[in-house]
Amino acid sequence: MSDFEFGGEFVWFPTSEYVNGSHVQRFMQVHGFDDWDALHEAAIADVGWFWDAMLQYLDIEFYKPYDQILDLSRGKPWARWAIGGQMNIVHNCLDKWMGTDIEGKIALRWEGEEGEVRTLTYRELFEEVNRTANALRSLGLGKGDAIGLYMPMTPEIAIALLAIAKIGGVILPLFSGYGAGAVATRLADADAKAVFVADGAFRRGRVVNMKAIADEALKQVPTVEHVIVHRRTGADIPWTEGRDHWWHELIPSQPPEAPTEVTEAEDLIMIIYTSGTTGRPKGAVHTHIGFPIKAATDMAMGLDLRREDVLYWMTDMGWMMGPWEVFGTLILGATMLFYDGAPDYPDVDRLWKLVADHGVTHLGVSPTLIRALMAHGEEPVKKHDLSSLRAFGSTGEPWNPDPWMWLFQVVGEGKRPIINYSGGTEISGGIVMGNVVKPLKPAAFSGPNVDMAADVVDEDGNPVRGQVGELVVREPWIGMTRGFWKDPDRYIETYWSRFPDIWVHGDFAAIDKDGQWYILGRSDDTIKVAGKRLGPAEVESILVAHPAVLEAGAFGVPHEIKGSALVVAVVLAAGYEPSEDLAEELKALVVKGMGKALKPQDVIFVPDLPKTRNAKVMRRVLRAAYLDQPAGDLSALVNPDVVEEIRHIGRAHRPK
Repeated sequence: MSDFEFGGEFVWFPTSEYVNGSHVQRFMQVHGFDDWDALHEAAIADVGWFWDAMLQYLDIEFYKPYDQILDLSRGKPWARWAIGGQMNIVHNCLDKWMGTDIEGKIALRWEGEEGEVRTLTYRELFEEVNRTANALRSLGLGKGDAIGLYMPMTPEIAIALLAIAKIGGVILPLFSGYGAGAVATRLADADAKAVFVADGAFRRGRVVNMKAIADEALKQVPTVEHVIVHRRTGADIPWTEGRDHWWHELIPSQPPEAPTEVTEAEDLIMIIYTSGTTGRPKGAVHTHIGFPIKAATDMAMGLDLRREDVLYWMTDMGWMMGPWEVFGTLILGATMLFYDGAPDYPDVDRLWKLVADHGVTHLGVSPTLIRALMAHGEEPVKKHDLSSLRAFGSTGEPWNPDPWMWLFQVVGEGKRPIINYSGGTEISGGIVMGNVVKPLKPAAFSGPNVDMAADVVDEDGNPVRGQVGELVVREPWIGMTRGFWKDPDRYIETYWSRFPDIWVHGDFAAIDKDGQWYILGRSDDTIKVAGKRLGPAEVESILVAHPAVLEAGAFGVPHEIKGSALVVAVVLAAGYEPSEDLAEELKALVVKGMGKALKPQDVIFVPDLPKTRNAKVMRRVLRAAYLDQPAGDLSALVNPDVVEEIRHIGRAHRPK
């Protein structure tokens, strides 16, 4: 593609209500900057200066001050931060607030699918974390020990996460929907000593027995000596005497005071696993000074989360946005909301009811969720008072303009910004992000995060504007993963092997004539048809504009002449049936939007698209299933059964 047009005109402009008193404005005033672009230029010109200034702005307290903010002696891929400094991030999340006006403020609000509601103040959360830390120490666990989290989104999972960090342990977040194989692989890879589990979880009124799955996994993980079980559902569960401990028997009797382990700034705090296309999952390594600080920075400088605000990001703790929400809100002294259940159960207005009932100011959603909810119309939204909302956050996958505008106009009333956010587990947050001081176009990003030296380059590494290219980062940042656990070579190969000293993220991106940025899907999802480079999101945007199409996934398949041919998988909206006529109509729609050369070779109608729990469409799985090839690691899928259905449909459709 030589020209890039996607988002059209600006639809949201910053008002004084958003700009005045914002974190960005305050930070700029402290450091003498007149506008965001000047600040960003200074931040990437001297990344050490920026992160030193940000640690001060966030009031990060150290037991021992650092001697050097940034060490590049091993090269950019192995940058180290706050050298010589000693700190524990839990001190900055909880300990330091005690005795201040924050300690009585609500830190965590929670609602269960069945309707139960609980709240914890900063003081109450501090004491629960201390009790849990004492319990872990009573079991002989301590600094450097890896401990898994395999629980639904209840207050206990936040308590456990913080307690592990408090004792200097290593957090291993696990997606609550994983099967036994995926749990076992990750716990074994990290040599886990213990794991927190729940007896089960509620999903649309049914009970999922998580303890039984964990027990099956632990048959393959001999290093795990202790299992701490939270009673969530009351279901009957298997039990191993001596190894298993009830949360309610072990923890409440512990003292509410506990020392926080003094750790080095670069000590390991967390390994978060991401699914690879092939091979074992990649364990992204994070430190006390890294992931939490990047999370809080993005939350402040992008979302503008203030102390009086309530953040609800629809997530699971196994996705990076779970730990991100916990660390970021607590560092900023704000409030987080957890909800354990389906966002449309028992009725399609559940999400909007949550916002109204809990006074949510910042709501984090995925485009997939909004596409599903908008199918129910405006009435479920209008039933609730959403006046508390100040901004939306969005991540997980690229937007199509229509659902973006629906969220902006129907839910946001045309006045609340959608802060688009894209990065990843290895980033600890975002590479590109909206903010409250720059205007927005539909589906776009204002630009790179203030700390990120991002660029878009062609196949030779040259910067490009107005066309699609690779998203790269030219300078290190504090949240950058310290490599892959036990696999440094794979880390270098994945991110640093294409261009010298440049992080290649693997996303397809573009910058338009007005300086707005767009993420168009994974670059390994890129489709090249007769030499023309095509991003799946462009095709999908055209298709979902048709009233019959609820969702679409575009992917490339081998073609003898063109190199690749375009195939699209379509999920139909209620009231529509698959037909050859509809398939031809959709092909014609793509031709009209993209040109004859990009006409789809095939349109298949599928019951669902393979998605992760955080709503990313797994196009490589779509492609593999259609071609009847091995689909690779499916452990992150929320709907793995659909893969075989797509495989069956593909067999019927492919040329014999």
